[in-house]
Amino acid sequence: MAKSPEEEHPHKAFGWAAKDSSGVLSPFHFSRRDNGVEDVTIKILYCGVCHSDLHAAKNEWGFSRYPLVPGHEIVGIVTKIGSNVKKFKVDNQVGVGVMVNSCKSCEYCDQDSENYCPKMIFTYNAHNYDGTKTYGGYSDTIVVDQHFVLHIPDSMPADGAAPLLCAGITVYSPMKYYGMTEPGKHLGIVGLGGLGHVAVKIGKAFGLKVTVISSSSRKEREALDRLGADSFVVSSDPEKMKAAFGTMDYIIDTVSAVHALAPLLSLLKTNGKLVTLGLPEKPLELPIFPLVLGRKLVGGSDIGGMKETQEMLDFCGKHNITSDVEVIRMDQINTAMERLAKSDVRYRFVIDVANSLSQSQL
Repeated sequence: MAKSPEEEHPHKAFGWAAKDSSGVLSPFHFSRRDNGVEDVTIKILYCGVCHSDLHAAKNEWGFSRYPLVPGHEIVGIVTKIGSNVKKFKVDNQVGVGVMVNSCKSCEYCDQDSENYCPKMIFTYNAHNYDGTKTYGGYSDTIVVDQHFVLHIPDSMPADGAAPLLCAGITVYSPMKYYGMTEPGKHLGIVGLGGLGHVAVKIGKAFGLKVTVISSSSRKEREALDRLGADSFVVSSDPEKMKAAFGTMDYIIDTVSAVHALAPLLSLLKTNGKLVTLGLPEKPLELPIFPLVLGRKLVGGSDIGGMKETQEMLDFCGKHNITSDVEVIRMDQINTAMERLAKSDVRYRFVIDVANSLSQSQL
């Protein structure tokens, strides 16, 4: 007979979980494994709220397993290390992102691209190799193989660092892979949410000219004055789109809703690259004529490997890049999820786990 979540492992843990496809989260008792020789035990301080958490909680992608504890933008303090752990010490500030294990032997793992390993294990809503479920960062503690733990630069505030573990690497990795880092080149960023606002900051740090492309002018002043974008194009304004025609070398598309790609392709120069990062529920229509006639590329990208994620954190630490966050208590998560569904956040919710989870338990 299968053990209950509380009895699955020897160490008690507490968090908030979705119990069904309503997506409503509530207090949840479960357990974490013993700290093995390769493991790091982490007291969770903060956890970012990613749009993927909302999709997973509501089973919008069709593969959620309940009960489900979301959270893959985790920052905390090391409380215990295994005998083989040399990179981390107790009291180090560390992070855990979207994955907690991989096979470590396939071609992708050998290339430091563990995120593309066929046996990669997600931080939540997955199963460990021993068959037990993974539970995410909306909880008080987590035990993770040291290979999947990251150093958070000491200069970086924990709450602002948390979203970089998903949003940060999700925009950094394609910029590196697709050669979108040449100073002076023109980068368009579609959508100014959790991913988009970090992409603006990273793009500027690489020395790019950055234009934000949005469906309304609501965030224009913020994009230009606060985030440092060079220009702003309202995609629903035909005149502004016409003026921007054929001016961009690269575009990063962060939008998760169904939307047209043809207008974005028109903004690219010949040899331009459009990289999509959002995950719409339905397929998008891709016109082929502009690709062929303009030798344009459309690609995708999914987070990054552990080496590249550490590189991104160090880069952000050097350039003083963090996510703009709204810190919430754990018991405010359902309201935050409702607001996130309406894009009503500047620009990422982050749960103050350490200072609010224990109070939520009472």
